[in-house]
Amino acid sequence: MKPLDGLRVIDLTQAMAAPYCTMNLADLGADVIKVEPPGGEEQRRGATSRHGHSGSFMAINRNKRGITLDLKTPEGVEVMHRLVRTADVFVQNYRPGAAGRLGVDYETLKRLNPRLIYCSVSGFGGTGPYASRGGYDLIAQGMSGIISVTGEEDGAPAKAGIPVSDLAAGLFGAYGVLCALEHRETTGEGQFVDTSLLEAAMALTVWESTEHWTTGRTPKALGSAHRLSAPYQALRASDGRFTVGAANDKLFDGFCRAIGRPDLLDDPRFAGRAQRLEHRHALAAEIEKTTAKESRAHWLDRLESAGVPSGPINTYPEALSDPHTLARGMVVDLVHPGAGPIKALGVPVHLSETPGAVDRPAPLIGQHNDEILAELGYDAAARQRLRDAGVV
Repeated sequence: MKPLDGLRVIDLTQAMAAPYCTMNLADLGADVIKVEPPGGEEQRRGATSRHGHSGSFMAINRNKRGITLDLKTPEGVEVMHRLVRTADVFVQNYRPGAAGRLGVDYETLKRLNPRLIYCSVSGFGGTGPYASRGGYDLIAQGMSGIISVTGEEDGAPAKAGIPVSDLAAGLFGAYGVLCALEHRETTGEGQFVDTSLLEAAMALTVWESTEHWTTGRTPKALGSAHRLSAPYQALRASDGRFTVGAANDKLFDGFCRAIGRPDLLDDPRFAGRAQRLEHRHALAAEIEKTTAKESRAHWLDRLESAGVPSGPINTYPEALSDPHTLARGMVVDLVHPGAGPIKALGVPVHLSETPGAVDRPAPLIGQHNDEILAELGYDAAARQRLRDAGVV
C-alpha cells in the first residue's frame, strides 16, 4: 500500500519542472498517465541517452504509464476528455492560453469533472505582466536573484549547478496538489493550482530576501560561505577541500580544539558569532594555515570525533556510491524495456506504514495505449480506428 494508491493523475507535461511534479506523485503510488503527441515529447531526444533512450526522460518519467494522443484532432480531444472524467488530478505546463486552444484548459475540464485538481506549472504563472512569457530554469534563476548570490565573490555570474527553479516548481506543484486534495476531502470541490519557476526560485531565497529587508544591503555571492555564520564553508586540506559547519560558539570551540588551534578562541576578532562573520576572510585564512597541512580524511575524522558537522565535497560517482546513500535506498535498479538495466534515484521521503517506491521505468512511446484505452471503454475495433487515424 502506497499513500497515493487509487489516485489518477493525467500528465500533459514536458521538459523538467512539471514532469518532476508528477514523478513525485507517481513515486508515492498515484497512477500517473503520461500523455504525449504520437511522436513523443521533445525530452525523449535528450543529449544523454542509453541505447537511444534519453536518460533525462527516463529519470523524471519513471513510475508512469504512457499514452499518445494527437490533441489537434477532435478524436484525440475526445479521448482526453474521457480520460479526464476518470481522473483526480490534471497537470500541464503550457504557456497560459495554449491549453485553451487544445481544449484542455481548467474551465473546460472542470465542467467535465468538478472534483478535478488542475495544476499549471509555467515560467511566470497565469497572471501578472510576464504571464505570456516562456520560462526556463536559467531565466528564473537570474530574475529571482539566485544567480547574483551564486559563485565566488567578485566572480562571473554563475547559476546553481542543478536546475533549482525547475525542481522547486515541481515540488511546489506537488505540494499544491496535495493541499487541494485535502480540501477536496472536506468539500468535494476541485480547484486550480498555479505555480511557476520564478515564484519557486524566489521562495528559495528566504535568507537572501530577509537579509535585504532587515539590513538594507544587497546580498552578494559568497562562494561556499554562509550569510549568518562562520566558519561555515569549504576549507582547504592538503589533498582537496572539505566542508565544515561550526555555526555557533560551542561548535566553534570544538572545531578549534579539534584542529589544534585553541589560540583562535582568544583572538578578539573571533570572540563571538558577529565578530567571526565580520572577519570571515581572516578567520578562513588562519584556519587554512593549519588544515592545508593534512588530508581531508585526517580532518574529517578529527571533526567527527569532536562532534563538529563536516563532510567531503563528493563528485557524483562518490556521492552515488557512498554507503549511507545506499543504505538509505537512494540508488535503485530498474530494467527499462528499451534501455535495459538502469539506475535511478530513490524516494527521499520515508513513510513507516505506506512507503513510496520506484518500481516502474519510464514508458516507451505509447506503451500503454491499448491498456488505457481499454480502461476507458474503447473496444479493440475502436482502438484500431484510432490507430489508423493517427490519433494514437
